[in-house]
Amino acid sequence: QVQLVESGGGLVQPGGSLRLSCAASGFTLDYYVIGWFRQAPGKEREGVSCISSSDGSTYYADSVKGRFTISRDNAKNTVTLQMNSLKPEDTAVYYCAAEPPRATLRCLSREFGSWGQGTQVTVSS
Repeated sequence: QVQLVESGGGLVQPGGSLRLSCAASGFTLDYYVIGWFRQAPGKEREGVSCISSSDGSTYYADSVKGRFTISRDNAKNTVTLQMNSLKPEDTAVYYCAAEPPRATLRCLSREFGSWGQGTQVTVSS
């Protein structure tokens, strides 16, 4: 059974850091494009960051560039999202997702077929 499980969410003060992990079971992540998406109440799901399976190229939403870093650990079959300098507007449920590789890394949620259950990130003082 293919499954993605997120962990690492929680409550953090503005300016703080969190490290989200996406672990896979039933398949190996290194073949797939992996994305992190988030959805805040009343808002559409948005692509935060994605990482390709071929050359390790990455995508970051403008709102998180310079603050978030996505990386793979193929030995552990995980993808992590290091989030620094967190802001209240980063508050959302964060999901990881997987899709087969494409010619172009686009980080569009509609193209991802396998999803985790999500982990809550709350940035508040």
